[in-house]
Amino acid sequence: MIRIIKFVILDIIKNRIVLAYTLLLAIFAWSAFSLEDTSAKGVLSLLNIILLTVPLVSVLFTTIYIYNSAEFVELLTSQPIKRTKIWISLFAGLACSMSMAFLLGAGIPLFVYAETTLSIIMVSIGILVSLVFVSLAFFSASITRDKAKGIGVSIMLWLYFALLFDALVLFLLFQLSDYPIEKMMVGITASSPIDLARILILLHLDVSAMMGYTGAIFKKFFGTTTGMSIAFLLLTLWIAIPYLISLRIFRKKDL
Repeated sequence: MIRIIKFVILDIIKNRIVLAYTLLLAIFAWSAFSLEDTSAKGVLSLLNIILLTVPLVSVLFTTIYIYNSAEFVELLTSQPIKRTKIWISLFAGLACSMSMAFLLGAGIPLFVYAETTLSIIMVSIGILVSLVFVSLAFFSASITRDKAKGIGVSIMLWLYFALLFDALVLFLLFQLSDYPIEKMMVGITASSPIDLARILILLHLDVSAMMGYTGAIFKKFFGTTTGMSIAFLLLTLWIAIPYLISLRIFRKKDL
């Protein structure tokens, strides 16, 4: 299993797309901190990049890589290797590669410019978001053999969590503005890993004061140690559940 993980990581390192992704993250991150007056403004600028670009690249690259590795996977399944080990190795290789790309691209400038606690939280959330969308890519690639459909599902998932989910939440807030639904918004937020990550970072920047009563509700829940632990647990579940579903499909799939 370790040999397969090493092979996947080395194969991805040779890929120019991942190198370009790391370089672009580094350029955006260093530029964000260099052009802003304070580190807090630089973090806010970088936040938009992390919550849009990182999920998109993670889900698209992983989906395409899985489909391009179909022959390699078929070769491995013909060997006396359990399918579970093959799928775990493939996931571990891709997860390590995407996490390392984010850490090298955005993590270094964060540790240089931002406060230690904030930079640790932001890097941790960035890595978790990368892993969430790697897991979603595994789910997309497992439910269909057609490469175009798999990539389409991945793009639709990214569009939903990055753009459509916020629009639906705003519509819900507008329609139910006469009712006290602020507490319910905490539960709704948990159904989107990107929104969950955004709120966790904004709360540590004290921007929640600009969000009114809803921001106070979020700060009261997610601002505590218990709330933080629950938030990170939810992000971990967002990684585990789609991957476990894809693993179950792969084990029964006729290659």
